[in-house]
Amino acid sequence: MNKPSFRLQVPILTVIRTLINTMYRMIYPFLGVFRDGLGVSLPALSLVLTVRSLLGACGPFLATIGDSRGRKTGMVVGMSLMVAGAAVVAIWPTYPAFFIALLLMVLGKYAHDPSLLAYLGDRVPYQRRGFIIAISEMGWSLAFIVGVPLVGLLIAKSGWPAPFRWFTLLGSVALGVIIWMIPKDAVVQRNGFPLWSNFKNVLTYTPAIVGMLIGVFVSSANEVVNTVFGVWMEDAFGLKIAALGMASAVIGISEFSGELFVIGFTDRLGKAKAVSLGLVLNSISALLLPVLARNTWGALLGLFLLYITFEFTLVSVIPMMTEIMPTYRATMTAFSAASHSLGRAIGAPIATLLYSSQTWFVNLPLPAITGNVLAAILLNLLSLFSVQYLVRKLKFKG
Repeated sequence: MNKPSFRLQVPILTVIRTLINTMYRMIYPFLGVFRDGLGVSLPALSLVLTVRSLLGACGPFLATIGDSRGRKTGMVVGMSLMVAGAAVVAIWPTYPAFFIALLLMVLGKYAHDPSLLAYLGDRVPYQRRGFIIAISEMGWSLAFIVGVPLVGLLIAKSGWPAPFRWFTLLGSVALGVIIWMIPKDAVVQRNGFPLWSNFKNVLTYTPAIVGMLIGVFVSSANEVVNTVFGVWMEDAFGLKIAALGMASAVIGISEFSGELFVIGFTDRLGKAKAVSLGLVLNSISALLLPVLARNTWGALLGLFLLYITFEFTLVSVIPMMTEIMPTYRATMTAFSAASHSLGRAIGAPIATLLYSSQTWFVNLPLPAITGNVLAAILLNLLSLFSVQYLVRKLKFKG
């Protein structure tokens, strides 16, 4: 049986990535359901999520599989870990199994995704890479728009363990598709221990460090506003942002729309120009928040603008990162993803600190979120300077 062409592989890989991201993103919307089903306290589940987040730092360790053993091997290992995690709960639906499952799933995602992005980067010229990568990134937003609602239906019909049984089945099918569809790539033989060799080459290359700083600044800017946006709305106007379902839909639709804009414009503008435009528009969106958020619908509009410009920027950054060190694409992509996690970790405490210090503006006619908005704009400017450095240093074109 002939293997599908690369043009057909891309949508198939996007469907697989939607499955993976649904497994990853379903936890927060149904946290209360899992708590009640497992019969544990919320702090017990928070412990799982904390450990899962910390494991994100292991992403670069797993991503080196894609550079040292080949893109296909990295994808196979990642999908195998996802299936194993789902199977643990499907067989043994208890809190320890749930703990183990979430850890295996996050390890699987961090092994699979960098290898997939490196695979796409190997086969698509840089001038067209934004289009292809944006299609694969739709797996992130589709997980929230399609995958998570389907998980809700499964839970309502068959109980909280039901999604894990389906994930085991569908994940096994996806694993078989990857093994059959993805060609085995040539592995570059390197002297010494590949892990530390890959790390050393990435971490001693200045443009790679600057690329990681872009991730830190971009995600910190988003987090410094997003963390306190709902709290501010409630404090200032006695309103919640929206019901969980509505807010989730707005976030998913804005992410999907941002990815569509990447498909339509990033390659045409050039990646560096697209990222720069996204940073400017995201800063403007942050400035508009106090103006728009006078009621629930205005708050949702502000949230939409913030997320769509952030997603456009974030996805436009990815093809740039795949071109900084082509020989170490998977490792570089994983370090870039880790930098976004670090940015979120830095942005959250800054957000609460600035918001709790709102007395700075007590004698001025300014909203309490003003400090957060200004911090987001400053961080976006730092990102902008970093992008311009890469343009001068690497002469990005396309």
